[in-house]
Amino acid sequence: MVTIPPSPTPEPHLHRRMAESFGIDPERYDRNRPPYPDAMITRITTASPGADVLDVGCGTGIEARQFLAAGCTVLGVEPDPRMADFARETGLEVEVATFEAWDPAGRIFDAVVSGTAWHWVDPVAGAAKAARILRPGGVLAPFGHVYQLPPTVAEALATAFRRVAPDSPINLDGRSGSSILDSYQALYARAADGIREAGGFGEPELWRYDWKRSYTRDEFLALVPTSGGLTSMPPDRVAEVLAAVGAAVDQLGGGVTLPYATWGLTAVRTDFQP
Repeated sequence: MVTIPPSPTPEPHLHRRMAESFGIDPERYDRNRPPYPDAMITRITTASPGADVLDVGCGTGIEARQFLAAGCTVLGVEPDPRMADFARETGLEVEVATFEAWDPAGRIFDAVVSGTAWHWVDPVAGAAKAARILRPGGVLAPFGHVYQLPPTVAEALATAFRRVAPDSPINLDGRSGSSILDSYQALYARAADGIREAGGFGEPELWRYDWKRSYTRDEFLALVPTSGGLTSMPPDRVAEVLAAVGAAVDQLGGGVTLPYATWGLTAVRTDFQP
């Protein structure tokens, strides 16, 4: 999911205030954010030596519930208490903390995963902590979505966003280009660099899953406000953006089919000296 651009913000974990805005309406977030590809869930569970999973930045529990359905035991760590409360209501166990500050209390895991959230974690400190709490052969696997808008919709969104939030660090220009699906590789390349610097892992394996999802006009307009930059915007400004986007969708016949790329990586824990 598009929540933060790969540039001009090269270190997203230094801008966590934006991440804190996603809990304003956790029910809307959970209802409209898509799940992750089943093949990706299988890839991670197959690579893991066991079923004990820690979900970093679990949010409302979208990916955590997918790992539960795959037979895993999942503990979530989530810094936003509103998101954590929602996840608990769906049956998940969640502890409120940033990953860097979270106390594992001696617990060890088979996999540390993070769905569209690892970019909010310091890439070196996060990888080092993951190494300390993974048993040998355990897997660190951050991943996330990005989607590509039709050109007319992308232009309407970018123009309206510039108008209502001219000082925002979010840059929506160019979101219609094919490069947007490719550009999120940079987030996971940086994560891989952090893993290498932290030590304790084999060489990270970068991967990508391509898929599509169709939206009606109403479904798409419900998705858009869950993206970074809009989550904390005043309702009247959000309404202005959605009006412009809705008009562009109407020109396409009242619906859109979005190409998605799910980027991620797996790194296997080897030896680690804290």
